[in-house]
Amino acid sequence: MEINDLVAKAYLNANEKGFWSDLECNLEDAETQEQFNAIGNRLMLIVGEVAEAQEGLRNNDKDNFREELADIAIRLADLCGGLEIDLEHEIIKKMLKNKNREYKHGKLF
Repeated sequence: MEINDLVAKAYLNANEKGFWSDLECNLEDAETQEQFNAIGNRLMLIVGEVAEAQEGLRNNDKDNFREELADIAIRLADLCGGLEIDLEHEIIKKMLKNKNREYKHGKLF
């Protein structure tokens, strides 16, 4: 599956399940506090999945860890789909930028 296919499928499923009833705009059209709050809430759902992955790792539950990593990717894809962000393009652009950065980006860790 291509990245943009994942984005489209994740967004379609979340939208059909009612997870976009509070936000009907893309990123460029977001202007109101409510719209930005809705986007922020979706970012926090991703953070929640990261925390769940951390717990799976802490409990040495490798199956749960892998499942939560999938949830992170799905939530991110859904967010990009809903906001009309070309995630595949953004990943490629960022990887090219990172390729030219210095070792550890000039930091200790």
